[in-house]
Amino acid sequence: MKLNKPQASWYIPDNKELSEAIKRTTHMSIAAHQDDIEIMAYDGILQCLGHDDQWFLGVVVTNGSGSAREGIYKDYTDEDMIEVRRIEQKKAATIGEFGALALLEYSSKETKDPNNKFVVDDLERILLAARPEILYTHNLADKHDTHIGVTTKVIQALRRLPKEVRPKKVYGCEVWRDLDWMLDEEKIQFNVSGHPDLAQALVEVFDSQIAGGKRYDVATIGRRAANATYAIAHKVDRADQIINAMDLTPLIEDDTLDIVTYVTSYIERFKKDVFNRIKKMMD
Repeated sequence: MKLNKPQASWYIPDNKELSEAIKRTTHMSIAAHQDDIEIMAYDGILQCLGHDDQWFLGVVVTNGSGSAREGIYKDYTDEDMIEVRRIEQKKAATIGEFGALALLEYSSKETKDPNNKFVVDDLERILLAARPEILYTHNLADKHDTHIGVTTKVIQALRRLPKEVRPKKVYGCEVWRDLDWMLDEEKIQFNVSGHPDLAQALVEVFDSQIAGGKRYDVATIGRRAANATYAIAHKVDRADQIINAMDLTPLIEDDTLDIVTYVTSYIERFKKDVFNRIKKMMD
């Protein structure tokens, strides 16, 4: 499969032919950065683990050149970091038993550019070949601009596809803003309690981030535990680890649905819920 960046690459952990590896995809994640998949789309990795009829495809859009760095990595150049993060992501794909991994190698600047259609072209090409049933990406209330750049381009790519080959479900997941503020009945809650050692290993493999000054390993597992405990106020916990997501499926079922209006409607309903809860205690 020809991708736009000459340095873009594929990695197939079990060494299948590329076309075969892509076609077997059932679950897929499109993420901005190396380690985003392991943080936000762990549900998809778990769903496919140990199943010959379900396979996970990971797509990382950016090259990691802008990564924060400290400790042993503080003097690494951007090119050094690109290579380190490329290796880390491949290790994670092996640990998580991905069916395939695509590294598109765009810069964050390119990814955030609303006029850059090369990213959309690559995503369309991959989506058309893989035809996943379930797709995980960033939520539209995320506070990282590169994440929003990815998700808006994912939606553009999906809207180019014939409706009959689009995913059945598209989920916007937590990374740089959690989704505990959403109304309970509107949250998609993934119970990811199983395989705690795998969950830990998948985030710990990104040593350039952890040793480099960002404790994503602690924060990711801690957030999932907090989501589980605070999921329901008046009942015992039903899970040890939960990832929250926003359902983005309506945006690919109706191509005329405005993205901004869709996501801000969640915020408006949250605002109304807060207002009503306070108001009933003061009447």
